[in-house]
Amino acid sequence: MGLQAGIVGLPNVGKSTLFNAVSNSAKAQASNYRFCTIEPNVGLVDVPDPRLYKLAELVKPTRTVPTQLEIVDIAGLVRGASKGEGLGNKFLANIREVDAIIHVIRCFEDENVLREEGKIDPVSDKEIIDAELQLKDLESVEKKIQKTEKQAKADPKLKAELEVLLRCKAHLEKGKNIHDLDLSKEEKTAIADLFLLTDKPVLYVANVDEASMLTGNKYSDALIEAVKRSHLEALNEASRTFREEAEIIIMNASIEAQIQEMENPEDRKMFMEEYGMHEPALDRLIHATYKLLDLYTFFTAGEKEVRAWTIHEGWKAPQAAGIIHTDFEKGFIKAEVISYDDFVKYGSEAACREAGKLRIEGKEYVVKDGDVIHFRFNI
Repeated sequence: MGLQAGIVGLPNVGKSTLFNAVSNSAKAQASNYRFCTIEPNVGLVDVPDPRLYKLAELVKPTRTVPTQLEIVDIAGLVRGASKGEGLGNKFLANIREVDAIIHVIRCFEDENVLREEGKIDPVSDKEIIDAELQLKDLESVEKKIQKTEKQAKADPKLKAELEVLLRCKAHLEKGKNIHDLDLSKEEKTAIADLFLLTDKPVLYVANVDEASMLTGNKYSDALIEAVKRSHLEALNEASRTFREEAEIIIMNASIEAQIQEMENPEDRKMFMEEYGMHEPALDRLIHATYKLLDLYTFFTAGEKEVRAWTIHEGWKAPQAAGIIHTDFEKGFIKAEVISYDDFVKYGSEAACREAGKLRIEGKEYVVKDGDVIHFRFNI
């Protein structure tokens, strides 16, 4: 689907280390100096899903293929990036191109790792990045307001658009993110062409020391409270049904990188047991990113291949078929659907068919997370 999550943060907080840990297909240089990363590194990440391997265990295919996300390692932002400091305009443009933000924040003390902002303060670090993104968005909104004001006097449609832009301007001037502004789908069309940085969903990573990876520390606790506080403020202002728009993952990026380098599953298991870990924190990070983007997984299962596919929540069967091949969507006839739970319970497609658990669905069927689907089409 080409969806991307961008890793951002201040310099030397562990962004490239995290990227190297999570990425299957690319490695970034991780060094202890400012702007080690200039051009964004892009890597593919397998989405861990036990359901895929359970289906493979039942079907015994020739190969098993997980679905993937694209992760982008973006250079460290600095205070003043919105005004061009530290190649800020270039880096902000890189953020504009991604669909979600993974914001890495330093929550550890280490005198050997450079830090330009003084004492360790994750809340301040979060606010610095937030402010730079907000200032850049404010610049974009103000430019569009200037273009729209004169024409809006004679055009009711543009007048409504201008009202939305003015609401966005006022919101940003309060130091708030557009993502927290309660805009309808129709109202969002007024800012769609701006690709605003603060309209993107955010996942926070608290990069802690080894001793704090399971419990967190005073720094990660402070970050959690700051994020909760911003959620409550957004909720009170918007008077809407609350939805958890951000999540915080606590991890030690260096330990996660070591885990991912181990090819032997037993070695990996023993290593994690030594640290009291039940699963890599990276698995939680990938799942949380997937959820943040409102993504679902469906499966295809046959003797040649059992495979996971990514779609957006709410997609209908023909759209899902188009992810496999555009011809599948164009020539869509029907979808033969088995729920994951039924497939596991009965053990095979044939057994599900015999038990009446295979459903025939048409063009209006909304695919559910975990559906096992065989598409019928005619080119």
